Amino acid sequence: MAGPSKRLVAQNKKAYHDYFVEARFEAGIELAGTEVKSIRKGNVNLKDSYCIIKDGEIRVHAMHISPYEQGNIFNKDPMRPRRLLMHKREILRLFAKVRQDGYAVVPLSLYFSGPRVKLEIGLCKGKKLYDKRDAAAAKDARREIDRAMKSRGRTG
Repeated sequence: MAGPSKRLVAQNKKAYHDYFVEARFEAGIELAGTEVKSIRKGNVNLKDSYCIIKDGEIRVHAMHISPYEQGNIFNKDPMRPRRLLMHKREILRLFAKVRQDGYAVVPLSLYFSGPRVKLEIGLCKGKKLYDKRDAAAAKDARREIDRAMKSRGRTG
């Protein structure tokens, strides 16, 4: 039996550029009603957002959800920290890894799983400048190979 359908709303492409993603986790997110309506319209930005674990809770910071136009007084601050909903065991495992040097918890994507909004977070290790250059060179090489294969298929 198939699970609930997933509809991607936003992706944090900058995270893949700046970090190596070592593990992925799915977390629920505590939102107000007008925030959910705004997310349904796609008015959300994950760029530069990050997660902090404090007092056994995990919160996402710097995630921008634009105010809902028809929301009037019910709109919340677009940049407010939002609590993520995960099992205590998962949070403690993430906290143990984050205490090690170079690890960060970064939001990777925001999507609807059925009626619920879910945030995919990643346990990430920062890339050095030379790692970013290597990744860019590999991407360019792949693009060149694809281009050559495509042109060879047309002419031959």
